[in-house]
Amino acid sequence: MRAGYPSAERDVDALEPPDHERRNPPRLVCELEIRTTRDERAQARLELDARKRARLERAIETFNAAVDQHQAWIEGTLVPAAQADFRVGPEIFDTQLRFTLQSNLTRADIRQRAEAAVVRVREEMYRVARQALAGRADAPPTPESPTPEQQQAAIRAALDLAAAERPARDRLVEEATAGVEEARQFVIQRDLITLPDGPVRVIVMPEFQRGVAVAYCDSPGPLERHLDTFYAVSPIPDDWTEEQTTSFLREYNTRGTLDIAVHEAMPGHYVQIWHSNRYLSVLRAVLSSGSFVEGWAVYAEEMMVEQGFRAHDPLFRLTQLKIQLRTITNAIIDQAIHVDGMTRDQMMQLLTQTAFQEEREAAGKWRRAQLSFTQLSTYFVGFQEHLETRAEAQRRQGGAFNLKAYHDGVLSFGSPPGRYARALLLNEAI
Repeated sequence: MRAGYPSAERDVDALEPPDHERRNPPRLVCELEIRTTRDERAQARLELDARKRARLERAIETFNAAVDQHQAWIEGTLVPAAQADFRVGPEIFDTQLRFTLQSNLTRADIRQRAEAAVVRVREEMYRVARQALAGRADAPPTPESPTPEQQQAAIRAALDLAAAERPARDRLVEEATAGVEEARQFVIQRDLITLPDGPVRVIVMPEFQRGVAVAYCDSPGPLERHLDTFYAVSPIPDDWTEEQTTSFLREYNTRGTLDIAVHEAMPGHYVQIWHSNRYLSVLRAVLSSGSFVEGWAVYAEEMMVEQGFRAHDPLFRLTQLKIQLRTITNAIIDQAIHVDGMTRDQMMQLLTQTAFQEEREAAGKWRRAQLSFTQLSTYFVGFQEHLETRAEAQRRQGGAFNLKAYHDGVLSFGSPPGRYARALLLNEAI
């Protein structure tokens, strides 16, 4: 999948950090390593005879001693020296962006599209907010042509209504499970796509995976076709204050959790990766494109609303648009932080004011941006590619266009970069 990108060997070398950064990494990377290493200690839980159990106990003792030694080195040697800047700069960012997206879009193209999308989505959010606030005595003014301040106040007031309906802190898994089932029933009723035979299992996120994303879909690999798929939900940390917990649950309120269930499971990642694993080429399934995978999940959120999911509930549409705005600002902060030097305060202003994110969500994004680069761009770019491919298929097929056939078709090639999937589906030259 390196077609169109000359000098690949040189570009790969450019991604290698300088030697001083291997000895002096960014501090947050080390702190995350400390926490995950603590979770790696092994324990014996198998039913074994005495001889085998003794061997296992000795192996575990050796393993745990090695983990302790590694932990001591991280805390005593690596962390004190960890002063490197996590920002990678334009050369490394642009090089990895080409590999990550396999798209013809440049960093500047993405920024221009994303900033235009912010304006467009906020205008749609205002339109929906007017519906949600209609008839409420406590609603702010909602004129047809608002000032920027009126637009901001109306969207915020309507989002506050959605945020007030939120699950208990210990009911996130149950809320997510119910959301998956509601979405599944709608997909079946509308016959939107071929579905897997088995269900996805919603679980509490394993501790060693926490600290980056609040949810993820863990599907079996292409060589493990008959195993379960897990939709993992991060619990609220025990040491969070009541204020922090409320901030998180306002973001992941009842409607937000439902939309995330669409993204992660039905008909998002779970369904798409199941289709991908059916592809005849194992190599194609292994070499998946993050922008295709993440873009499909964002597309699934929008498509479900287009087809009438929760059509009676403007606050769901508003919440879904807010989450879509998150994917757009992801692409902006990805490059703004690593290339343009955006500060934490500047990022927080963009995310909490322009994109209406709660403090806990926005703060977590700063942490995530320090631990990775270019991945945050995959959602928006992939979403745009899926929308453009479907629009072209509709244009060519006219009245013969069938949405289910299109979905099954575009997912039938594994998970290639969007431009390759489009070329295969529409018989276009690359």
